Parts: sequence; C-alpha cells; structure tokens
Amino acid sequence: MTMNVLLFLVSCVLTNNYIFSKFLGCCPFLGVSSKVSTAASMGLAVTFVMTIASLFAYMVNAWVLVPLHLEFMQTIAFILVIASLVQFVEMFLKKSMPAIYSALGIYLPLITTNCAVLGVATLNVNNAYGMLQSVLNGTFSALGFLLAIVLMAGVRERLETSKIPECMKGFPISLISAGLMAIAFLGFSGMV
Repeated sequence: MTMNVLLFLVSCVLTNNYIFSKFLGCCPFLGVSSKVSTAASMGLAVTFVMTIASLFAYMVNAWVLVPLHLEFMQTIAFILVIASLVQFVEMFLKKSMPAIYSALGIYLPLITTNCAVLGVATLNVNNAYGMLQSVLNGTFSALGFLLAIVLMAGVRERLETSKIPECMKGFPISLISAGLMAIAFLGFSGMV
C-alpha cells in the first residue's frame, strides 16, 4: 500500500503534472508566478481547494448524482462545490492574512474557474476512483501545481535580474521558460 501511494504521488506530481503535461491551470500559473511568496500562497490555496473539492465532488457524485441518475449534472455540481470552497478560502484569507489576500488579488476568486481544480474532480469520476483515491489524487495533483508555480516564480525572479533582449522581457520569456520546464518534466514520463 505504501509503495502504491508513493508511485501515485510521483505520478501526480512529476509524470502527470497538471501544468506541464495536461496544461490545465495555466492562467494562475502565469499570472501569480512573479514572486515566490505569492506563488507559494496561491499554490497552498489551490492545494486546499483541490483536496477538499476532490472529497466533496466524490461525495456529491456518489451519494447524490449517481443514485438520482443525474450524472449529466456533474460539471455544474462540481463548479458549485468548488465555488463554495473558494469563497470559504477567500473569507479566511481576508480575515486572517490580509497581505496574502491582497497579493493574490483577482487570482484568488479565479480558483473557482481554474480548470485544474475542475479537471481533478472530473478525472476522479472518469477514472472511477474511490473516495481515498480521489482525495489522494486531488492532494498530489495540487502538490504538483504548487511545485510548478513555485519553480516558475523562482525562474521569473531570476530572470528579472538577468540580461535579456528588450523584446523578450516580461511575458515572452515567461512563456519560453514555461515551455522549457514542460520539456524538462517530459523526462519523467517513462517513470510511472
């Protein structure tokens, strides 16, 4: 069991990384990754939402939608679950950590429409994962997102002090860096 969980962790974080192999969640990945501290905060918020959303999406699907034969409502139900969780996270950060709340800005409410969060919930159902597998997949995939966004923030901080041609500064060099990181993560594709 421990080895399977370890393989599942490696698979979700490195091999099937939502940013670098599935290309889901690129908006906050590129929008919030200018500073490591902000990127880590966003990654932790997404980790919390993805983990809890995986649990609640499983419960809503297994205990409400499937018994009532309403599987066609999965996307709407999952979006409602995710939106509720994001509102909770937003209220919590606004009250307890206002600096992080203001640093995340518009990207915090955009977790609701982050396709990586919805993608985890949908793929859990499509892969017929049980409750534990769904939660582990949500958690480990979110850790992959956290790893990707923090790595990208570190690269972008380093690029700010580097000599780069004027036409490549800012977003162009960020896209090139993200592409090179995705190619690097392809090296993990044969592991699991």
